[in-house]
Amino acid sequence: MTKHDLINIVSKKAHLTKKAAGEAVTAFLDEVEKSLVKGEKVVLSGFGTFYVSKVADKQVVPFGNEVQRQTVKGHRVINFRVGKPLKKKVW
Repeated sequence: MTKHDLINIVSKKAHLTKKAAGEAVTAFLDEVEKSLVKGEKVVLSGFGTFYVSKVADKQVVPFGNEVQRQTVKGHRVINFRVGKPLKKKVW
């Protein structure tokens, strides 16, 4: 599913114009993005939780070549933990 598909579905189910549905979907995604950038959790009951976690610095060794050790700098990653109702439906 693409953002365009989602906008079409929202416009039909909520009886909105495509422009209004597009603005609503964009506003929702912008707020989710802002929360994740701040490091906050985004909890959608019944669907799941988006959260940010930190990955520490780590040493990486290319396969079979101990001499070329490289350090990957620590960074933040976005994770998703699926909610129980969705998990039951998919699995």
